[in-house]
Amino acid sequence: MTNASQQQDFPFRGLKPESVWKHFAALCRIPRQSKHEGPVKDYLRKWATGQGLVNFIDAGGNLVIRKPASPGRENAPGIILQAHLDMVCQKNDSSTHDFSRDPIHATVRGNLVLSENTTLGADDGIGVALALAVLDDNSLVHGPLEALLTVDEEEGMGGANKLATDVLQGKILLNLDSETWGDFCLGCAGGMDVLVRRAGHPETFPAGWQAVQIDITGLRGGHSGINIHEGRGNAIKLLARILHSLQNRFPVCLSTLTGGTARNALPREASAIIGVQPQNTASLNDLLQQWQTLIRQELAGVDENIRIGWKPVTAGQIMSSDDQRVWLHSLHAAPHGIWQMSVSAPGSPETSNNLGTVNLQPDSGSCTFMVRSTIESACHALAEEIASLFALSGIQIRKENAYPGWAPDLSSPLLALCRKIYKQEFGSEPATHIIHAGLECGILKSKYPDLDIISFGPTIHSPHAPGESVEIDTVENCWLLLKALLNAIE
Repeated sequence: MTNASQQQDFPFRGLKPESVWKHFAALCRIPRQSKHEGPVKDYLRKWATGQGLVNFIDAGGNLVIRKPASPGRENAPGIILQAHLDMVCQKNDSSTHDFSRDPIHATVRGNLVLSENTTLGADDGIGVALALAVLDDNSLVHGPLEALLTVDEEEGMGGANKLATDVLQGKILLNLDSETWGDFCLGCAGGMDVLVRRAGHPETFPAGWQAVQIDITGLRGGHSGINIHEGRGNAIKLLARILHSLQNRFPVCLSTLTGGTARNALPREASAIIGVQPQNTASLNDLLQQWQTLIRQELAGVDENIRIGWKPVTAGQIMSSDDQRVWLHSLHAAPHGIWQMSVSAPGSPETSNNLGTVNLQPDSGSCTFMVRSTIESACHALAEEIASLFALSGIQIRKENAYPGWAPDLSSPLLALCRKIYKQEFGSEPATHIIHAGLECGILKSKYPDLDIISFGPTIHSPHAPGESVEIDTVENCWLLLKALLNAIE
């Protein structure tokens, strides 16, 4: 085997712990789209069987792998290592990557492993790799082990929702899906999706008009829970705002409006095809340059690299004037961002909403929102606010994929042990927080009320966005902490 092919097979050579990076490299080679985790489950079942480990797929499609306790630890509490198999599939428009078949191309740069043009899948591939490395290491001392590797986490937590109440045997659950090293997660927000659909009434593109495509690019994007409070730009909201303004300056007909790729990711890019009269193209160019300058000023220090461009295209149909009016007014008015900050946890979001995707065509239109809150009633209230907005124009919405939050337990014995072990291993006190993103812990706790749960993981930058990266030294720290915890639980 040549050095080039060796590097391709194991691009993380020399990184520690080698066993964790070996498993992560294998995951990078296997497509892991939400709802299409079959190939990675097949690979892992074959691996587990080869290791002599009991494994099975439950009724929800989740993979469970069990390993007996070390000698003398048979009566220790059972430990569940939990992570999700799927990943958010985001790429830059310039990328030709096909998430259904292409491996993730990861690069080592200093203390980072990253993927420049796509998501990396460290969320939650590193968590899976940590669990596999534990199962792979017969030198570790531990009680009965159980790896719960769930499916469809990123598109509605489908695997956790379908988990039966008689599958898990352990009493302690270590969720390996957090993204800030040294900061134990003790709770998370619940949430739900709000889906909006409306039939359209296409019309013929007006004769003599010029079709142009307006593109918004260059925004950072990010995780709609973790980054929602930072004020990053939402390409859909910004483009709706621009179109809403343009139609007040000169006649505009809307053909299409598309943007975003996932309801739980901040939309980085959006595009619209509109029709304008030829004599107004010069004004359009000037106005778009003005908008770019204005929005860069508004997003200064946060997301100022936005680019707004346009080019001539062709279009055969447009929306009816009524459809255009309804959609542009509704999207311009639709809530996005923080709805309420927490009083009990100052500086933390309590309730938020992400306008994640839009797909408007002459004959139909749809958009998706993801609502999150640590307070269940507030989550429903914001969802109803969105429903009321669209009800003004007769559009019915659908709420689905609701999941509970995870309430913190400050008296948790597991939390006390984690703090003790962390200080012993790293010489300082760990931080604790409640995350605004959704974790499967809330669902798992609702099904197994007696579980003692904590969540931790390495530092991951820009999850859910191209350029996602993970800090290498924090992966090693997670491994050291995980080994020490397993040894201490008896």
